[in-house]
Amino acid sequence: MAFSNVEIPYGAYWSTPFTKWQGSLQHLHSMKFAAHVAKQELAKRAIDPEIFDSGVLGITINQYQSFNGAPWPLHELGATRTPGHAINQVCATGARVLFAGATEVDCGLSDVSLIMTTDRCSNGPNIYYPNPRGIGGQGKTEDQVFYNMMNDCVGGHSMLQTGENVAKQFDITREELDDVTVRRYEQYQDALKDDQAFQKRFMTLPMSVPTPNFKKEDTVLTGDEGVFPTTLEGLQKLKPIMEGGVVTYGNQTHPADGNAAVIMCRSERAQELATRPEIKVELIGFGQARDKLAHMPAAPIEASKRALAMAGIEMKDVKAIKTHNPFAVNDVALAKAFSIDVMEMNNFGCSLIWGHPQGPTGMRAIIELVEELVLKGGGYGLFTGCAAGDTGMATVVRVSDR
Repeated sequence: MAFSNVEIPYGAYWSTPFTKWQGSLQHLHSMKFAAHVAKQELAKRAIDPEIFDSGVLGITINQYQSFNGAPWPLHELGATRTPGHAINQVCATGARVLFAGATEVDCGLSDVSLIMTTDRCSNGPNIYYPNPRGIGGQGKTEDQVFYNMMNDCVGGHSMLQTGENVAKQFDITREELDDVTVRRYEQYQDALKDDQAFQKRFMTLPMSVPTPNFKKEDTVLTGDEGVFPTTLEGLQKLKPIMEGGVVTYGNQTHPADGNAAVIMCRSERAQELATRPEIKVELIGFGQARDKLAHMPAAPIEASKRALAMAGIEMKDVKAIKTHNPFAVNDVALAKAFSIDVMEMNNFGCSLIWGHPQGPTGMRAIIELVEELVLKGGGYGLFTGCAAGDTGMATVVRVSDR
């Protein structure tokens, strides 16, 4: 059953540029930074933070005193009496928080909710877990980001291994992956045309980056940081990371930092919050799935099928597709499963190119999906992506005239 009374007011969303690991945002507490950006974006739209009766925070990497979750950044941005909660589904967090927010709105628990996503892969915490029964009382430690990227808690394999496994499952060649990667870079260049006109539909550029105490300006970002020029010749020179494999450092994504957010509300509130009230943006379907062990990039396939079924449409009805693609493998597998053109999805950009700060990754992709549908005159859009634990989530949006 699709959601019937849930909208994203057009234009009531934003994203920061994404920056490379150890880049220009590495010094900022990600929750405080999300609140800092949200406060500015709400003021830009003349939206009073006290309008929110609920908030959802998507965050996957612990920050200092992140124990309270959503209430802290909500208070920081001016929503001092707004309750909320935090969600982590690693790379699928963007879709998961939208589902949580849509559920609250649809069932009447909230009228207007702020859905925030933020993460900083840079300088991820090194966590110590006490163990009184350990040798000498010694516990265990982990680097929360990179240890888990390299060591699946169930199978012990790396994320990279899942990409190689799915490449074998779908008979995907190195040549296919490099061709798709070049196409994704070309599509990203379309977002930079006319002085970054597409990105400026949802991104405030240039963006002032504050110092850690948020009192002064540290630097200025003019766009995403960490996007490297990509050519087929350059990709072909790279060796596979695993012996006999097809995944290289060129046809997979890179860790990043940033945040993104959307406002979600009941339909009767959407027009007052939209920058263009005549445009209607609905969330009408979600899907989740889990594939077999160590086959993470295949999970979005079944998740997409379930999201389309919930929305009551078929893939042929979809006008635009955006994916979280940590590996180019993801896109090729999805295209083969649905018999669609892999070169036509992910117009204007994707995580393969602009990076992967985890929590905000899917959120930015969905924001870009909405804007692409607006430029196309409306229609259905599908976002889908994988996450750790061999899981995937998908979201169907519909853009139409009111």
